[in-house]
Amino acid sequence: MIIDTTAVQDMNSFSRLQSLKEVYGIIWMLVPILSLVLGITLGVLVIVWLERQISAGIQQRIGPEYAGPMGILQALADGTKLIFKENLLPSRGDTRLFSIGPSIAVISILLSYSVIPFSSHLVLSDLNIGVFLWIAVSSIAPIGLLMSGYGSNNKYSFLGGLRAAAQSISYEIPLTLCVLSISLLSNSSSTVDIVEAQSKYGLWGWNLWRQPIGFLVFLISSLAECERLPFDLPEAEEELVAGYQTEYSGIKFGLFYVASYLNLLVSSLFVTVLYLGGWNISIPYIFVPGLFEITKVGRVFGTTIGIFITLAKTYLFLFISITTRWTLPRLRMDQLLNLGWKFLLPISLGNLLLTTSSQLLSL
Repeated sequence: MIIDTTAVQDMNSFSRLQSLKEVYGIIWMLVPILSLVLGITLGVLVIVWLERQISAGIQQRIGPEYAGPMGILQALADGTKLIFKENLLPSRGDTRLFSIGPSIAVISILLSYSVIPFSSHLVLSDLNIGVFLWIAVSSIAPIGLLMSGYGSNNKYSFLGGLRAAAQSISYEIPLTLCVLSISLLSNSSSTVDIVEAQSKYGLWGWNLWRQPIGFLVFLISSLAECERLPFDLPEAEEELVAGYQTEYSGIKFGLFYVASYLNLLVSSLFVTVLYLGGWNISIPYIFVPGLFEITKVGRVFGTTIGIFITLAKTYLFLFISITTRWTLPRLRMDQLLNLGWKFLLPISLGNLLLTTSSQLLSL
């Protein structure tokens, strides 16, 4: 039997080429994901710095100023400190639940970013059920908090976990009803389609003007979902020591705060997408080509402009959320549940019925 060495070399080179193509494809697939994670991490660091500076301004005191210029590296210094701190475990607690709880809280919120369109050409996954995927995935986070409280084998922690679960369930229902109203109004559950539906008339095409009641309910519910003041009952120090994170230390303790700020950022992004027109500029489309000639510029520049507009609207809402935290007092648990079940739920149901009726009459 005669073996053609040239053919064997061609087959080997072809197999190497195919392997390189597969490796290149995997790397190219991971680049958007890693870029999104890096951007989210920088966004969280900026939010922490903004909250400290804004709270210092409201309370007429000096904020962080030593770690970097204007204290901009203070959040990075705190995270580095938490990484190197000792990781303590409760002696009689459930170690697996205790360790998995913070990870579930962070990962479930990170998955929500996959359906957020930062620009017309910059979305990780444009799904037909994008907004409902966000609601479904973010509903897993309270399970992680409940696991953390139960795994600590501490009654204070367990009570804090139960409070977090009860609060999340109470405010997820009005939140979902508001999102359903927006989906009916836009005839789609895709985040990209919802933004495109608001782009026709610029500022006046925003869902904010067509759904003002839903916007207020969504605003309150999103603050409660993020456990921000005046809805931070799961972490009320006066009643529960420190809630579900009483037994935590080191980086696991820090993961709860990372999850809180991630949730705040994703909620602000969804406010921008659902109610504030997303990446679209606020000037009506008929005037945009004459003023800015955005339709004639390259795709990269257009994407950059879209990202800038999205982040500007997002951080405007973040400023409102941070100011609210340092302005209003904390509610009692009965007041919080009454607000969710007796007020926001009927109002969001009525808003959904009105939206459905108007959509049926317009057919």
